[in-house]
Amino acid sequence: MIGGMDRGHRAVPHTADVRIEAWAPDRESCLAEAVAALVQTFVDTTGAHPDGETTVELPADRDEDLLVGILDEVIFRLETEGTVPLATEARLSADGLRVCWHTVGTDAVELVGAVPKAVSLHELQFAGTDSGWRCAVTVDV
Repeated sequence: MIGGMDRGHRAVPHTADVRIEAWAPDRESCLAEAVAALVQTFVDTTGAHPDGETTVELPADRDEDLLVGILDEVIFRLETEGTVPLATEARLSADGLRVCWHTVGTDAVELVGAVPKAVSLHELQFAGTDSGWRCAVTVDV
């Protein structure tokens, strides 16, 4: 179910790129679902176990900026550290949003799709409604 109290994510067909959608009862859970959706577009994490932890602070800007920021950070860590998040915990902090990732090296997961290069601002959506939060974003591969 999209919206409501359920949470989840999916990738949807999009010409030459990857479009992901996520939904959850609150903003922070929706951001975590968007991270999971992004990761699942390019690696299979089945059977992988976290071997590291990373904490990131994102400024409390507009909701759309938080979505772009968290996904850009996943891409940055992939490129610079060779890690991907297996689990995401996002919480509001005094300075914005604190994100904690339980990570694994890319050598411990199987590549199954094109590696993301950047988050597109075109057709970016992230908003709360009476039934929960929903986001949709296109990722350049």
